[in-house]
Amino acid sequence: MRRLPLVGPVIGPVFDPIFGPLKQRVGIWLLNRTMRNGIDLRKLRFLPDSVTLPLKRDGLDPLPALMDVQAEAPVKKLADMFGKTVWLVSGYDEARDVLAGDAASWSNDLGQFVSQEGKSDEEQIGGLGMIDPPLHTQLRKYLTPEFTMRRLARLQPGIETIVTQRLDAMAAAGANGQSVDMVQEFAFAVPFDVICDLLGLPVDDRSRFLELGVARFDLTEGGAGAFGAAAHTREFLINAVREQRKNPGDGLIGALLKEHGDELDDVTLGGIADGVFLGGYETSASMLALGTYLIATTPEAGRMLRSDPDSVDRVVEELLRHLCVVQLAFLRFAKTDVVVGGVKIKAGDAVGVSLLAANRDPKLGEGLGDFDPTREPTRHLAFGWGMHRCVGAELARMELRTSLRMLAERFPDLSMAADISALEFRKLSAVYGVEALPVHLNGSDRESVTA
Repeated sequence: MRRLPLVGPVIGPVFDPIFGPLKQRVGIWLLNRTMRNGIDLRKLRFLPDSVTLPLKRDGLDPLPALMDVQAEAPVKKLADMFGKTVWLVSGYDEARDVLAGDAASWSNDLGQFVSQEGKSDEEQIGGLGMIDPPLHTQLRKYLTPEFTMRRLARLQPGIETIVTQRLDAMAAAGANGQSVDMVQEFAFAVPFDVICDLLGLPVDDRSRFLELGVARFDLTEGGAGAFGAAAHTREFLINAVREQRKNPGDGLIGALLKEHGDELDDVTLGGIADGVFLGGYETSASMLALGTYLIATTPEAGRMLRSDPDSVDRVVEELLRHLCVVQLAFLRFAKTDVVVGGVKIKAGDAVGVSLLAANRDPKLGEGLGDFDPTREPTRHLAFGWGMHRCVGAELARMELRTSLRMLAERFPDLSMAADISALEFRKLSAVYGVEALPVHLNGSDRESVTA
């Protein structure tokens, strides 16, 4: 009996080519049967391989199979699930077409895949990326004024202070030549403090808030883990709104309560705050971690960040395009028959847009599989496009410009303490990232290890 665990690894490679397609068909059949029995995405414990292609990578790069799909069929059928056809759009022009589509043709309402019946306020599906006009228009109008360049400018001194504090802590941690984990010490700490300051969350609440981040985007257990984490995050923020309604703070929650408190109930405002957290914390953390890797292994990028202020924007835009940590846009559902890239999408079909693949479409330029900090910025889709484009895009840019510039200036000899093959990347997450990123802060600590 002890030998049984060896059976899979030994015979799996032999029989996978035979049984792999069958396994996929059985898996999808089970999912469809599950839906017919009234169980929704919240309870799914796995996703079939056929629909996870755009969520997997080879290091920092998309799987070759994804780019092959883009070259052969930029609009491709992935599977039939839940009585709907699921399509993958990976071409740049086709992606723009879908993302810029009007509300008469496309819906972002995820509720048709997720039952809301009997769910508490905290468990309800929400967020600007998963709702349609007119509700989307109404809620976005509350946020848009808070993310103008003029309003964001007031955050710059605070961001610089946060970054300085984290760099000081890193210097202390690596004082004896020890390696430092950039994920914990910098990449997650900076955007976490920034988003807490932005929302106006008390310091005492932050440790609990921190625990709710990564699980929000993890799809290794299907929808169950992600939806569960979402419920806890919404509960936390709804309670924060309730507390601040008594005594509004100085952050975004307090500002919205002061200006629109009579219009927004606790659940709605908590959902708005949750959307800000959803779009502004984990994504920025992953960008800082993976961006640090590219800066540590691309000397030209570090030099540009340190010596040429005018080039900082160029480096950041190339990082956004190349890394594109938000791998897949929120699902769109065709409300009518629509033609995309010459392919007919029927009413009710679901469409996933691979932002990562679209950003590397040869139509945008040459050599887009490489990170080139000197590249003229492209019209990338890292923040999406159209009405659902990330409302916090400029805040994210501000964080990245400030954090990476100050990092490169403080530690000009920053080097990797591990090869890319030794890093643990997220295997199936809507927001791509790395679990740890060990670095040496000074070149004298250890010879740089590059990919």
